[in-house]
Amino acid sequence: MKFYSTNNSALQVDLRDAVTQGLAPDNGLYMPERIPALPAAFFDKLPSMSFADIAYAVAHNLLGDDVPADELRRIVDHTIQFDAPVVEVDDHLYALELFHGPTLAFKDFGARFMSQLLGYFARSQKQEIVILVATSGDTGSAVANGFLGVQGTRVIVLYPSGKVSDIQEKQFTTLGQNITALEVDGTFDDCQRLVKQAFLDDDLKKKYFLTSANSINIARLIPQSFYYFYAYARVQHLGRPVVFSVPSGNFGNITGGLLARAMGLPIHAFVATTNVNDVVPEYLKTQLFTPRPSKQTISNAMDVGNPSNFPRMLELLGQDYKALSALIKGYAFTDDETRAAMRLIKASSGYVMDPHGAIGYLGLQHYLDETTEDVTGIFLETAHPAKFKEVVDDTLEEPIAIPPALQKFLQLSKHTVPMKSDFASFKTYLQGNL
Repeated sequence: MKFYSTNNSALQVDLRDAVTQGLAPDNGLYMPERIPALPAAFFDKLPSMSFADIAYAVAHNLLGDDVPADELRRIVDHTIQFDAPVVEVDDHLYALELFHGPTLAFKDFGARFMSQLLGYFARSQKQEIVILVATSGDTGSAVANGFLGVQGTRVIVLYPSGKVSDIQEKQFTTLGQNITALEVDGTFDDCQRLVKQAFLDDDLKKKYFLTSANSINIARLIPQSFYYFYAYARVQHLGRPVVFSVPSGNFGNITGGLLARAMGLPIHAFVATTNVNDVVPEYLKTQLFTPRPSKQTISNAMDVGNPSNFPRMLELLGQDYKALSALIKGYAFTDDETRAAMRLIKASSGYVMDPHGAIGYLGLQHYLDETTEDVTGIFLETAHPAKFKEVVDDTLEEPIAIPPALQKFLQLSKHTVPMKSDFASFKTYLQGNL
């Protein structure tokens, strides 16, 4: 399988280069040159297959022999060590809980898969692989914990100071070993810009082996397709079309769903839900894509003003606005609306949502209110509500228990490096510390 840049389809590389480079030299995102459809026999067996078996079949279908079968199986088995249950919240409405991994966020799937794939490639080279990752919350913790102790790799996490939750921050600033956290005086978009500039800097590229673990890396994207197949298998017996509502920031999660659909998964529609950082919902309504500085909200992992995966969304729908806007409906919600949804569902069903899942729920409800079709709706619950304890406690007016997996981080000391938001400062740091 070859992978091409979204900026130039003639620029093609193999899997190893796509994963280790992260971003294409022309600043484009890598996409597979073709997306093979899974055979009908796979979908016949889907409801009876284990999560790990589904993930292996999907990964092997896309990657073929680029990774030896036994190695790919090991990588998948390492990735899928926890469940992603589909929980009924209301009639015809379900939550896909993606927070049962080690850092209690959906990004555990992508980070664990990518860490093992990069570790596999790192074995055959002498130079250390330096992973640069910008985070608005959960990416940093998932990547840091996924790569912790992986030989031949070093992770540098950039995050906006004061704009992630305390628990999120502790999950990637307390680890040490091969993990370093840079506390940037700016926004998430500043952090993302610094990472992208580093990949395009000739001095840094010549001296260091840089790659990214953000969802711009194809190795993060592929495993995000796995749980769409698994969730579909859990509700297939209901016999209704399935709609997925995806709380979105950088839009890697919904792009994983589009990839699953391209491989043959019969997803009826998607709902792209955001907070007030509504660049993509606005595009879906107007065909105008207008990046802007991000605004801070209580759903901070979605505070993104220039979503990186938007070019991939266009590629997967053939650069066809009509096809994209027909398949994906977009909605945006305020903090007040988010809090109201959290309170409503807690009162009506006892289910506790985090702010991101609440936005996914709101988008799904809007879609169901506007359609006359009889569908099964699944919204993605992307993080355990305890990761946003301050917001959840304040909204529901009662304390939520902190799971042991999070409590262990709170007992550790934070260690960060203060960083200005200009590239010169970041480059100087890299040159002096790598």
